[in-house]
Amino acid sequence: MGVFNFIKRIFTWWDGQTLGTQLWTWRKGKKVGEDALGNIYYTNAAGDRRWVIYNGEIEGSRVNPDWHGWLHHTWDETPKDAPLAHKDWEKPHEANLTGTAEAYAPKGSIRRSDPAPRSDYEAWTPE
Repeated sequence: MGVFNFIKRIFTWWDGQTLGTQLWTWRKGKKVGEDALGNIYYTNAAGDRRWVIYNGEIEGSRVNPDWHGWLHHTWDETPKDAPLAHKDWEKPHEANLTGTAEAYAPKGSIRRSDPAPRSDYEAWTPE
């Protein structure tokens, strides 16, 4: 690990784990699973604390609903040990795209590449 990466890990929290989190995980953490995005989930020996080490950017919407329930003590068993039953109409988990170029833009929005003409008002013109 280069000096830059070491300094980056000390002072940044938004791109992976900090040095403090890494030490805590190394001393107290027990790996319980990993999701499809590469996020790794941990608990302590007593089982009362649970946390996730993100693979890349730290963004809460990158935790899928199955692991989210485990992290928040909604259920005791991990999705790896007791997979949840999913309905055939359920869509796969997607990250929160707000603020990105892929964010939803309704018809008529100026953020679309092909904005529809507005027809819900009549522009005022002076006489």
